[in-house]
Amino acid sequence: MPFGWGAAPIRRLRDGSFEVRLEEWERQLLAGLPGQMRDLLDTDDPALERLYPPAYLTDDEKNEEYRRLMRGDLTASRLGALDVLEATLGDERLTEEQLGAWMGAVNDVRLVLGTRLDVTEDLYETGLPDGDPREAAFQLYGYLGYLLESIVEALASAL
Repeated sequence: MPFGWGAAPIRRLRDGSFEVRLEEWERQLLAGLPGQMRDLLDTDDPALERLYPPAYLTDDEKNEEYRRLMRGDLTASRLGALDVLEATLGDERLTEEQLGAWMGAVNDVRLVLGTRLDVTEDLYETGLPDGDPREAAFQLYGYLGYLLESIVEALASAL
């Protein structure tokens, strides 16, 4: 069943935990992402700009100081979320804290991928041309958006 159809893959249970109903292909797809993100976080790749935006748009010196002080903490938080995603990917139930880590990790991957693909509103309106070699990457981007939406809705749902 293509993503976006049927019941949400993540839902809150009465005990406050979250049921995760992902197909095996979804778990396999997600399993490859933490390692790729860890490798990327160790670089100065321009695709990371959305994860580490400048704090001061007109003051390079202050911005460099902010980056020096904050990047390590931000990266450690991102790595922790990736660790949780990786460790719990096979689980059918998650705690709120674990699902929050999933949300952060999935959002980070989606932001980086969206930056790499140069996703714009125009692209949503026109779509990709037939045979575009980025089609698989855009499908992954769409799937991550769908999964992120399901996570947010589950976390926002009342007990």
